[in-house]
Amino acid sequence: MAGSEGKKTFDHKDFLEKASSRPGVYDMRDQNGKTLYIGKAKNLKNRLSSYFRATGLTTKTMALVSKIADIQLTITNTETEALLLEQNLIKDRKPPYNILLRDDKSYPYIYISADSDFPRMDSCRGRKRQKGHYYGPYPSGVAVRDSLHLLQKIFKIRQCSDSYFRNRTRPCLQYQIDRCKAPCVGLVTEDEYQQDIVDTQQFLEGKNQQLIRSLIKRMETAAEALDFEEAAATRDKINHLRAIQEQQSVTKAAGDIDVIGFAQLAGNTCFDVLFIRSGRVLGHKYYFPDFKLEAEPADYLEDFMAQFYVRLFGSRDLPDEIVVPVELAGANTIEDAITAVSGKKIKIKCKVRSDRHDWLTLANKNAQQNLESHLASKSHMTKRYAQLNELLRIENPILRMECFDISHTMGEATVASCVVFGPEGPVSSEYRRFNISGIAPGDDYAAMAVALDKRYRKLAEAPEGEGLKPDLVIIDGGKGQLGMASEVIERLKLPIPLLGVAKGVTRKPGLETLIYQGKELNPEGSEAALLLIQQIRDEAHRFAITGHRQRRQKARNRSVLEDIPGIGSKRRSALLKFFGGRDGVINATIEEIKKVEGISLRLAQQIHEYLHND
Repeated sequence: MAGSEGKKTFDHKDFLEKASSRPGVYDMRDQNGKTLYIGKAKNLKNRLSSYFRATGLTTKTMALVSKIADIQLTITNTETEALLLEQNLIKDRKPPYNILLRDDKSYPYIYISADSDFPRMDSCRGRKRQKGHYYGPYPSGVAVRDSLHLLQKIFKIRQCSDSYFRNRTRPCLQYQIDRCKAPCVGLVTEDEYQQDIVDTQQFLEGKNQQLIRSLIKRMETAAEALDFEEAAATRDKINHLRAIQEQQSVTKAAGDIDVIGFAQLAGNTCFDVLFIRSGRVLGHKYYFPDFKLEAEPADYLEDFMAQFYVRLFGSRDLPDEIVVPVELAGANTIEDAITAVSGKKIKIKCKVRSDRHDWLTLANKNAQQNLESHLASKSHMTKRYAQLNELLRIENPILRMECFDISHTMGEATVASCVVFGPEGPVSSEYRRFNISGIAPGDDYAAMAVALDKRYRKLAEAPEGEGLKPDLVIIDGGKGQLGMASEVIERLKLPIPLLGVAKGVTRKPGLETLIYQGKELNPEGSEAALLLIQQIRDEAHRFAITGHRQRRQKARNRSVLEDIPGIGSKRRSALLKFFGGRDGVINATIEEIKKVEGISLRLAQQIHEYLHND
């Protein structure tokens, strides 16, 4: 490790004279020793010299250089080692001038179980803990749900949980609407069901032509045996599969490939990653990384790929090949780094033809379209904020809004939500939920007071300038909720404007009543501001309802056995397995309970007494 002493003026000439020409990582720090930017280089001296040129530096780079008080160097044996170290340091220190992609550890997959005579099909995220076959990754949960819906329609594989499947005594609704063959009650043989599983797997592996040929043979065999009903059902499957083939833009090429599209406009950048698995386009996902330093497209792409495939390895299955829109000088380094972290060899290609060229064109078009939509959305959001400032006559620009809402069912499982909007829209990482207790059931006023106190008490007690103080707080409710919120804010001595949003007489969107500083506002002519208020109010409502449902379901799923003293998870599991469920435990006698392994006579009496204590 080498570096220079922290000084008010960084002596770059003296530093560069001593800098190594070997591969390594550089850590630029400010006057307080905090990391500003971390980078890697094949030749540290040459790379660092480029920051201190007399001419040719961009405004953003000059801003970074002006803050440098020290540069720490770490020498590595190879450029690949430098890239791996760079990504680890970026993840650990989160420098403000580096991009930092969100760690998507939950890419969805389609899962087919392998521990049952009648396997189930489902979606799953995270680690592949369960025994079975996984297909994906898919770019979003919507893509998985659409695929599951299609597969259920064609192959009729069950998607219910194993416990639901084991306890059925008659076919469910899925059988009635022809989406399942009811293996739970023996309406399909094991051989027939296993054939449907094989067909589904072939489809998910992209072997459509092979599957269609197999189905044609089965249709002809059924027709020859005069089983016209089976032949017609097989014919319908073939027609469905052929229709899907026509909708797929590309099905000829095999293999697992990621295709990265790129677009740049008005200082903003978009990457669109097209996921192709077994020759099928599963979908795409786009990213808008915020590059703090200006560079060439190839440099941006290398930074993006280093984080997407190296730092975030483990959150996705790696492809066999990556197609990129521009030549990368560091392609071999990225390939070696991916191999180092995953053990898998991949190939990065730029000049491609045929199907891959079509995919790349599609990815570039997606990137361009998404970037244009993103910029248009930002422009509209700026106009909405400006109009809201004008409507409320707030002098300083509104840069942060927080909106509160309350959700419960007849007073049960009350949850308050707090959603945050910034200049570009929702800031979901700063959303908060508050579980409300200790109030009268259904008392929305008290619930709002508790939520606001929980959110702003620490802010009120923090030193001046610390904490994130909103420029406007929106309360989803009428004068009652707004009055309670005003009392809390005044008690905490926080000078935050409050805006109440009450449903109008017709309770229709766009006809809400706005209450500000004790008066009702007339939003006529401020439609853009009203749309922004509706957006944040609806988001708070959605976030509160989701939290409430989760809390309510958790409470309802709680076992009565969890409250019995002396009964832990192992004994509870033993009881449920022995008696086949909660009702069996409740109906059991003391003598029967005593037969369970690990349950003494005294504990059996205690369990029986607890369950039958009126």
